[in-house]
Parts: sequence; C-alpha cells; structure tokens
Amino acid sequence: MAKLVGRSVGAASRKLANFARLDPALKQRGIKGLTHGAKGEEEVWNEFAQDPERLALESEKLVAARLGKSVEATSEIETDDLPEAGIEREALVKLRVKQSFFRRRVLSAYRFRCCVTGLTNRQLLVASHIVPWAADVANRLNPRNGLSLNALHDKAFDRHLMWIDDDFLVRLSPKLCESSTTSKQTVDWLMSFDGKPLLLPDNFRPDPVLIAKHASRCER
Repeated sequence: MAKLVGRSVGAASRKLANFARLDPALKQRGIKGLTHGAKGEEEVWNEFAQDPERLALESEKLVAARLGKSVEATSEIETDDLPEAGIEREALVKLRVKQSFFRRRVLSAYRFRCCVTGLTNRQLLVASHIVPWAADVANRLNPRNGLSLNALHDKAFDRHLMWIDDDFLVRLSPKLCESSTTSKQTVDWLMSFDGKPLLLPDNFRPDPVLIAKHASRCER
C-alpha cells in the first residue's frame, strides 16, 4: 500500500494507526491506535461510514488509476457476460465492483476459511450476506453482515435451512434429512456440523442483530 500511494512504509503504518483510533471494533478489543490524529481522518472515516457504497466504488477506481488498470481488472470481476459499453454495462460494473469489495472484506476477515467447516480453498468460498443485499441497503457492504462459507453451506444458509443461534452455534434444519436417500452421504456431512461453534474472526464478527433476523426466518 505504501508503494501504491508513494509513501514510506512507516508513514503508511502511522496513518493506519491514526485511523485505528476511530474504529469502534478495535476499541471493544482494547486497541486504541495513535491518539493524536488529524481532523481530516475523522472526516474521511465518517464519510465512509455514512456512504460506504459510494466510497467503496471511489476507492476501487483510485486503486485502478494508480495501477494503470481498469477497475474491472483490479476488482477481479467477471466481464464475459457484460453488454457492450453503455449505461447498462456501467451499472453492472458498479454493482459487481461493490460486491467484489464486500467479498474481499469478508473473506479476509475470516482469513479465507469457511466459518463452519474450516475449508480454505478460496475457489469454494462465498462471502454470504446474512441479511440479503436487496433486503437491507444500509448493510450491503457491512462486513458484519457477512459470513465466509463453503458453497454448499452457503446455499443452505441462503435457503433458510441453516442459521446461527444466539450462542454462535451452527444450526441445520431437519428438513435437510427429508431428501432422497441417494444424497444421504452429502446430507450426513452437512448435518454433522449441527451444533458446532462458528469459527469467528478477530475483526468484523457477525452482528447479533442481523444473525437473529436471519434465524427468525429459518425452517426449524
């Protein structure tokens, strides 16, 4: 990052420590950061907190510009199915850039492992929204509204056949066992994690309010 912004490593580190003093999640862990920062840092922090979608997109564009690449390339989004240049393509690119930003935030918080199984194959991991993207605009990019899940448990979570209880234990619906006997081995593997503790990250732990909201809709 220091190289990207044309500063020394020490200067970049100090700037991050200045921002750390404003982070409520770090404060809860007793991490204070550097106490003497600039007013501008507070303005940047507050602006990002109030409008994360716009700021996330702007930051991705700045990174792309400094690297001399397109935002599609630096955000590593799929472009093969996008329409030709125009309003529709631009809107889809913006959406995917934001989703990519959310994915990287969530997966990195969980150190690129599934919070249910511990799987670390990045190609099989999904940054799953606890409350869906369309249902909660304010929390679309909130990493505390995300879980790092393998693709199969992600689908169960999305279909409300899996939820997290108040003690952060994994719960799976008995309805999963009503499937065909030909899939018994897969279902047994899924159900083997019922009651297991969630593998929680150090930062951006899932928001209990959002967890409860999702759980209330699940098939017990």
